[in-house]
Amino acid sequence: MGDLYALDFDGVLSDSCGESYASAARAIKVRWPTLFNDVDSSLEDWIVDQIRIVRPVMQTRYETILLVRLLLEMRVPSIRKSSVAEGLTVEGIVENWSELKNLILKEWGEDKDSLVNLYLKVRDEWKEQDLGTWIGANRLYPGVVDALKSATSTIYIVTGKQSRFAEVILRELAGVTIPPETIFGVGSGSERKLEVLKQLQKKPEHQGLKLHFVEDKLATLKKVTEEPELVGWNLYLGDWGYNTQKERDEVATIPRIQILQLSEFNDKLKYSFCS
Repeated sequence: MGDLYALDFDGVLSDSCGESYASAARAIKVRWPTLFNDVDSSLEDWIVDQIRIVRPVMQTRYETILLVRLLLEMRVPSIRKSSVAEGLTVEGIVENWSELKNLILKEWGEDKDSLVNLYLKVRDEWKEQDLGTWIGANRLYPGVVDALKSATSTIYIVTGKQSRFAEVILRELAGVTIPPETIFGVGSGSERKLEVLKQLQKKPEHQGLKLHFVEDKLATLKKVTEEPELVGWNLYLGDWGYNTQKERDEVATIPRIQILQLSEFNDKLKYSFCS
């Protein structure tokens, strides 16, 4: 019996926090040109690290604009415009992000839709004008390249990213060519991912294969457990991705979902999920 792996992309194969930060920074320099006047490379590195911590509770990429400005206000008192920045911790942001993002939008006098459109505009222009540097702002997790190159089982990628961008990132950063028909770009939301899993398990060539779905979002995996048609999938939460310790602790209460560490993932991808 062989194995089939359905893999999420961002948070499982690729870390896109650097690209999210760079896109947000470009948007901020358009909307608030002076905010980056005193930002050096060490502060930028710190911001990217904080984005990785907060990313699990962010709903859309545009929120990176809000987070970056809030982080700057936390570190640079002279630019503070929000009432919450002083004394705020990253842990506090994680716990209260849904309330904080609405509050700071109001205090900054900003409109959500205009910032969404700005973020999308600057990111799309970046891709169109210099795709190479956009690709380079992403990174693949350690060991993933060798694991993909060594894997002998059937691999599909099921991602919220447009499939062509997932394909080019793997090709350019890893030297791995994934057939386009095995990459499903499903957009935001988890329902489309569930539909792809249903499609994959029904294919005649996949009958008899052990099915494995690796995802970094617990909410998506929980929806799979609620779908009777998907009972045949082995489910794994990648603990190196965009999830919180609270979510990882919750997995212990859900028998169908296993916690997977990055080293385990790489080994299992190379040598099959035999254990």
